[in-house]
Amino acid sequence: MTHEHGYRAPRHLRNAHLQTVLNSQGPRKLRARYLSKRLESEKLILQADDGTRLLAEFDRAANGCSVLVILLHGWEGCSRSSYMVTTAASLLAQGFDVLRVNLRDHGDSHHLNRELFNSTRSPEVASALLEFVDNHTYDHVFLAGFSLGASFALRIAADSGSGIGLDASIAVCPPTDPARAMDALNNGFFAYERYFFRRWYRSLQYKLQHFPDLDYGAELVTAKSLDDLNRIFIPRHTVYSNVDDYFAAYALVGDRLSAMAMPAYLIAAEDDPIIPVDDLKRIDPVENLQVETYRHGGHCGFIENLAAHSWVEGRIIQIIQAQLSKVGFRKTG
Repeated sequence: MTHEHGYRAPRHLRNAHLQTVLNSQGPRKLRARYLSKRLESEKLILQADDGTRLLAEFDRAANGCSVLVILLHGWEGCSRSSYMVTTAASLLAQGFDVLRVNLRDHGDSHHLNRELFNSTRSPEVASALLEFVDNHTYDHVFLAGFSLGASFALRIAADSGSGIGLDASIAVCPPTDPARAMDALNNGFFAYERYFFRRWYRSLQYKLQHFPDLDYGAELVTAKSLDDLNRIFIPRHTVYSNVDDYFAAYALVGDRLSAMAMPAYLIAAEDDPIIPVDDLKRIDPVENLQVETYRHGGHCGFIENLAAHSWVEGRIIQIIQAQLSKVGFRKTG
């Protein structure tokens, strides 16, 4: 479903690669650094019921209104990624408290859990979020994610959203079919594959420093590509015997989201160089899922100007305000 009155990229910002890069680099990165210094973030360790510990950063709005927005970053991003910080600042300005959660082995959290991260670990994130919500009092809770974090947000909403008490979930450019996304990385602009390979490789090195008994150093040095890393680590460090089964386990296609019991929004760009937008057609229709596609935007970019402000931040706020309006919420103070 394409929304004609949503995002329209300026003519000089219609290059998909420029949109993708400006999402986290350049002016947005500089602005995020400035904003990070002004935030009074509280570092937290969230604990899931299986003992998993996740690092998070919690920011309270100056004029809070009992609304919490939980943000999940993309693969090899973190709670301090540029888009996470600028989005958090926009939400805080609206009076919403913000919890920025690091997935396992992201940010400075490699030491917290022995087992390696993999993209099927949405249950541990859901459990950790439930632990946080149970220990804080909020009238309304929203969950938003970017890229892989968007996939987590949708799966968590479908599987555990009612238990957590989510009002709505918002997903920006999730990998609908991870196998096809990997093909896009391998066959598209080489810089993306190299970027994720270097980031994942470095993350695995950090993990080994904290848990040398994992003893995969010799195998790691032989890896030269994402495909190599997948072939090495998926059979040995997940419950899946091969790459295809692993990718299928966290795909959003078919009826994966059929249990969605609250409003969910999926925002995507037709020119996304990493996530094939055609895969959205393979998601079975879900009454509570609204899919928005736009002609431009790159991967999670939706950049509006040369200062790299992102339209999607305003769209997230618009969705939240619309949901709050439906239940008669009125901000006080």
